[in-house]
Amino acid sequence: MVGLYPIDEDSFKRYSPHMSLIAIIVTLIIIGVLLWLVNSYIPMDHKIKSIINVIVVIAVILWLLSAFGIIGSGGDIDMPQLD
Repeated sequence: MVGLYPIDEDSFKRYSPHMSLIAIIVTLIIIGVLLWLVNSYIPMDHKIKSIINVIVVIAVILWLLSAFGIIGSGGDIDMPQLD
């Protein structure tokens, strides 16, 4: 038992390696700047830019859900237990 909460081996493997909150924020900022650069400086049709924006937003949302442990790497969703 480490700290106040027992750690089982399965949950430790699933959430390892840990990303700090600062690393997640820096990654989001870099993704946002890259998306802004693509939207601002690469000449493309507006429809294609919209599709790229939607794909990037969906990918970032899935990555965040995985980073916070809400979905696993296989796509299974971990729901909290109601007691």
